[in-house]
Amino acid sequence: MAVSYIDHIEQLSACHRALLLDSSAKNNKLMRCLRRVKTTSFEHSICIFKDEPYAWKYITHVENGLETHAIPSTLTTTLTDYIQNQRCINSSHIQYLEIKQLIESHFFPVKHVAAFPIGQGKETIGFILLCNEKDENEVYLATEEAEEVCEDLNEYILLKQSHAELKEINDNFSALTYSQTKFFQIIAHDLRAPFHGLLGFSEVLADEIRTLDPDSLQRIANYLNDTAQSTYHLLENLLNWAMAEGGHFVYHPKAFCLHRSSQIVTGVLNSLAMNKKIQLIDQIPDELEVYADINMVTSILQNLVSNALKFTPTDGMGKVIISAENDQDHVRISITDTGLGMDEKQQIEIFQPKIKTSLTGTAGEKGTGLGLVLCKRFVDLNHGEIKVTSQKGLGTTFEILLPNIQQDHNIKHRVEKVAV
Repeated sequence: MAVSYIDHIEQLSACHRALLLDSSAKNNKLMRCLRRVKTTSFEHSICIFKDEPYAWKYITHVENGLETHAIPSTLTTTLTDYIQNQRCINSSHIQYLEIKQLIESHFFPVKHVAAFPIGQGKETIGFILLCNEKDENEVYLATEEAEEVCEDLNEYILLKQSHAELKEINDNFSALTYSQTKFFQIIAHDLRAPFHGLLGFSEVLADEIRTLDPDSLQRIANYLNDTAQSTYHLLENLLNWAMAEGGHFVYHPKAFCLHRSSQIVTGVLNSLAMNKKIQLIDQIPDELEVYADINMVTSILQNLVSNALKFTPTDGMGKVIISAENDQDHVRISITDTGLGMDEKQQIEIFQPKIKTSLTGTAGEKGTGLGLVLCKRFVDLNHGEIKVTSQKGLGTTFEILLPNIQQDHNIKHRVEKVAV
């Protein structure tokens, strides 16, 4: 049966040791070793590796000096059983004729063949085969050279494997470092908004405490206390989550009342809203349940509401409304503001994963654009959707679709299937 191009590529990718020897490159290590061992005494030099679907034959008229031959992955195992503790297989071997017929059945008719093992410790990982099609006389002059080449190949493969393992460790370490940096950015981003409120009211106390009556002092104290507690709660959730996951976003869904998340978010951001003279309205029903990761959903709401407050004017007419309703198998969450709005280009680019300096808010707030990227990531992890509709000068609405508790079984099944 003819092998398709795609099948051929897949089989080549299974040649792990041959690929470590750069078998596809010009003047590669495998070609150089087979050329070195192919003396005038032998017409062909071939390398085969354990559990790999191709043999590699030295040939001069191709760019990388190698020609592939499809072979069964069991060929090296059979040769290993034959060779046992001997240095090589040659005509003095008691089962030489059987071995010769086996090699002929997978390659071409030969008058003489010798096989030299490539080993890692006690394990044989492959063979170098030296063949003659015409000359029946065995030549022993190549034995020492072939053994040196096998040892050279073995050492090179071990070195490349060690390098690959070290590279993987380094890549994992780099990814972990990047994730940890992201977490610091996320924590800083989520905490910036409530600190605006804390700083604003504390500044009022510092500058105007002598002019404030007891009722005003009490109201400010209450706001500061509520905001500090809510901010601490948010910080505790973020830090516990970061430590538990070791710097990775892991999805832990459960059914919970969405109002729990919205209460945390409005508690954290209410002082900022009041400081900017914006109405922050939570219209999420008390009993509406969603099936998702509560920490991720809280962070989604925190970022979207914070963003809405950031771009809503401070003229006393601004509103940010959080609402939600059941929509068949999902819960549809909306965060609507009466802010500056966005043009079409901004709406297209808003979820792209780039750390950048975002637009300045209506009170001079700065940002990196990380919050909306984080929202998109968390919505995707929770098997949901997020979209934005906006118009310059007329405000913005973010809509999020998340599974409701009726989707509990289906989501669990998909998660378990992926884990398997």
